[in-house]
Amino acid sequence: MNSSAHHVGVTVSNLDRAVAFYRDELGLDVLSEFSVGGEGFADAVDVPGASAEFAHLDAGDVRLELVAYGPSGEPRGDSALNRPGATHVGLSVPDVDAAYDELSEAVETLSEPRTTESGTRICFLRDPDGNLVELLDA
Repeated sequence: MNSSAHHVGVTVSNLDRAVAFYRDELGLDVLSEFSVGGEGFADAVDVPGASAEFAHLDAGDVRLELVAYGPSGEPRGDSALNRPGATHVGLSVPDVDAAYDELSEAVETLSEPRTTESGTRICFLRDPDGNLVELLDA
């Protein structure tokens, strides 16, 4: 098998709100928006009667896929970085401090930008559904 990255998928509770966050706060361009349903999709995701709204955003070398399943269920959240199964989206930016300063006050951050032991400047924040997003210097 010869694999390469295609996308990182994040399940959200409200697609419009999530798209606005990733587009307006983090500067990602929307590539496409579409719906998927039917028996094949429901079988593939192992959720009877599943349908979903999708948005693909340009995150440089990888596509960010936002997915809102219908009918909407309880939002997922309460993830911790050190818990097995925890996920996050990592986005490189030219200057973490400048990106942090440009975030609106409504954006929840875990801390101000910090420099790691390896010298990388990082900052973690949460999208509107509580999914973790890491900003790191390019």
